[in-house]
Amino acid sequence: MRTRIVNGVEVTTSSGNVFADLGLPDAEKLKMKSGLMIEITKAVRRLDLTQEEAGRRMGLPQPKVSALLRGDFTNLSERKLMECLNRLGYDIEITVKPAADAVGHMTLAVA
Repeated sequence: MRTRIVNGVEVTTSSGNVFADLGLPDAEKLKMKSGLMIEITKAVRRLDLTQEEAGRRMGLPQPKVSALLRGDFTNLSERKLMECLNRLGYDIEITVKPAADAVGHMTLAVA
C-alpha cells in the first residue's frame, strides 16, 4: 500500500484486497468468497428468483439464501459457493499456473 497527501488529506491506496488492507486472516480466501457471493447475488437478481426459488436451485434452505444475499458467507465453503453458481447456470474454470512471486495468490475473473 502507498500513502500520499491529496488536498491536505492522507490517502492510502488499496492493495486491491480490502480484507488484506484490514489485516484480516485468510484475506485471499475472503476475497474469493466475496466475489463468488457477489456473482450469486447478481444471478439471483438477473433470474428474478425469490429466495425460496433460489434456495431450491442452489440446494440451500431459504434462511441461508437470505444470509448469503445479505453478504454473510461465513458458513459456506468456496466449493459450495461455486456449486451454487453452477446450479444458477454458470460455468466455472480454474486455472493454475506458476506464480511470479515466491507466494502465489488467488484471483476471481468474471466474464
